[in-house]
Amino acid sequence: METSNGSSTTDFILLGFSDRPQLDSIISVIVFIFYIVTLVGNTAIILVSYLDTQLHTPMYFFLSNLSFLDLCYTTSIIPQMLANLWGPKKSITYGGCVLQFFFALDLGATECLLLAVMAYDRYAAVCQPLHYTVIMHPELCQKMVLTSWLGGLASALIVCSLTLKLPRCGNRKVDNFFCEMPALIKMACVYSKVIEIVVFALGVVFLLIPLSLILFSYGVITRAVMRIRSAGRWKKVLNTCGSHLTVVTLFYGTIIYMYMKPQNTTSQEQAKFFTLFYTIVTPSLNPLIYTLRNKDMKSAVKRILVIDKCSAKA
Repeated sequence: METSNGSSTTDFILLGFSDRPQLDSIISVIVFIFYIVTLVGNTAIILVSYLDTQLHTPMYFFLSNLSFLDLCYTTSIIPQMLANLWGPKKSITYGGCVLQFFFALDLGATECLLLAVMAYDRYAAVCQPLHYTVIMHPELCQKMVLTSWLGGLASALIVCSLTLKLPRCGNRKVDNFFCEMPALIKMACVYSKVIEIVVFALGVVFLLIPLSLILFSYGVITRAVMRIRSAGRWKKVLNTCGSHLTVVTLFYGTIIYMYMKPQNTTSQEQAKFFTLFYTIVTPSLNPLIYTLRNKDMKSAVKRILVIDKCSAKA
């Protein structure tokens, strides 16, 4: 059955920034720029890490996975968002909303675990340099990444199954620019204590525990760095770890503010702002942070460009 405006009665309406329609064109340009930066930057990291054999290390294996996650994460959200900003139709099909909700939650939870894994890798590199290659052997790295992906998948299946069972009483308006868990829960016409408990428990598992492990790892790293007398080595360690810590601060800070606070204490305008930040801004900053502050990555890009020029001349 079709409604008068041509959309199915099962479609959801993404309100987005409908209270300020005059900003649609400005927001769409900004989002599009950030999306291009995300695509180009993260794709470059994956290609450079693959092409340069000197970057075939655990650190860049994890970094490539992080870049792939960011590519998938933003692609599950931004194209639909841009379509709604550019066109008069602000709807999304029920199936599209479910897929968007599932993949955004799955990939977001996976990234939380992966960032903790990357912190452990930096701990092993700095505090156990003589045994680093033995500790972080390829099989362990693959298992850690697989565990992160499976953990994110499990959390998404649990939360999605509970959230989508909530009665909406005909409510089709999602007060956000994509189908995110808090907005979908607010659509329900009944209060669910079960979901609140499950979300809090998963928040502890996927946010607070990984963040605690990361902070503990960097606490140990800081103590180890303080003992380093070589200024050059100290600077290299701080640059490498500083990049990861910057990403952690940006990513966890905004998500914890959104998910670990009572929903009634956060206005919808604040929620949209923070959601925009960790879904669009942070993934575009990751490649810039890791490449601009990482000499190994910049050297690898130069080597690849030199090889390409030599091949072209030959």
